[in-house]
Amino acid sequence: MSIKAIVRTYTSNIRPRMKVELDWFRRQPDLASAIERAALAINSAEKRYSHQRRLKKAVLEQARDALLMNITLIERCHTFDELFELLEAIVPPINGIGELYVYDTCLRIGAKLGILPTEVYLHAGTRAGVKALGLDGTARSLDVSALPADLQQLEPYEIEDLLCIFKTDLEQTRLEPAKKSTSQRAWCG
Repeated sequence: MSIKAIVRTYTSNIRPRMKVELDWFRRQPDLASAIERAALAINSAEKRYSHQRRLKKAVLEQARDALLMNITLIERCHTFDELFELLEAIVPPINGIGELYVYDTCLRIGAKLGILPTEVYLHAGTRAGVKALGLDGTARSLDVSALPADLQQLEPYEIEDLLCIFKTDLEQTRLEPAKKSTSQRAWCG
C-alpha cells in the first residue's frame, strides 16, 4: 500500500470517526465535563478508549482529580503546546500515566478549548510510524513540512493518528512496496 493509498484509506474510513469524537468533546456542556471525560478516557459511546483500557480506574480517577484541580490553568492555555506542557506537568507523576495518555487527553480537552496541535506530536506508536518513513523519531514533535507531501494534506492530529495506525503499512511501503497489508484499522486515539 502506497502512502497515497494509506492517506486515502485514513480519510475515508478513520477521519469520520475521529471527527465524531472530537465534535463530541467540543459539545460537552462545559470545560469540567470535557476534562472529566477526557481524563477518564470515555468516548462518545460512554466506553473507555482502547489506548487507555489497561489503565486502572483509580489511576484515571487520580488524573481526573488532578486535572480538575487545575481547571483554571487549563482554561488559560491558548495553544496546544501550552496545554500539552501543562498536562505533562500535572499527570505524569501519577504512576501508570504515560505520553500517549497525555497526548490523547490533551487532544480531547484541546477540542473543547478550540486549540488543536499545529505540529505532529510523537509517542511510541507515532515514533514507529515516523521511523518507518526513515525519519528521526526522537523529537517531541515534528513540523508537518518534515513529512512526505502526501501526509501534509492532513491535519497534524490526523497525521499523528495515521502514523500510529499505519506504522506497519508504512514500514512495508518503505521496505516492500508491492506487499499487501494485513494490519487492522482503528482510531489510534
